[in-house]
Parts: sequence; C-alpha cells; structure tokens
Amino acid sequence: MANHKSSLKRIRQEKSRRLKNRYYGKTMRNAVKALRELTDKAEAIAMYPKVVKTVDKLAKVNIIHKNKANNLKSKLALHINSLA
Repeated sequence: MANHKSSLKRIRQEKSRRLKNRYYGKTMRNAVKALRELTDKAEAIAMYPKVVKTVDKLAKVNIIHKNKANNLKSKLALHINSLA
C-alpha cells in the first residue's frame, strides 16, 4: 500500500483515467464494428466522418496509437469502396 498522500492521489487519478480510457476505446470499437456491418454504401459514407473523428481524437490523446488509427481509417475506407 502507498505511504504518501501523493501516491494515494496518483492511484485515484489512474483509476478514473483508466475507466474513461476504457469507455472511449470501447465506444470507438463499437462505432467501427457498426460501420463494418453496414451494407448500404450511402449510409456507410454518411457514418464514416463520425467514426474517423472519434478515432482521430483517441489517437491524439494516446488512447490508441496513431498508426493504429491510420490503419483503421484505411481499412474502413477500403470497406466502403468495396460496397456495391
């Protein structure tokens, strides 16, 4: 157990940050999954900017790596272009 007040505070902060990061990551994964499940190209094109925005925000604050964000965006764009 921590012996300093600052260590206890750090533990509290890390716990709340971890929960927030998990929430944002899960929300992003659900958005990506929803976009991948779409079969209508018009709907997918309309949804794509929202998903890209969330992915970029998470990459900006290092919740996900910037290369992972770029790979996700690229794969989603390929998926949308493959729709009939």
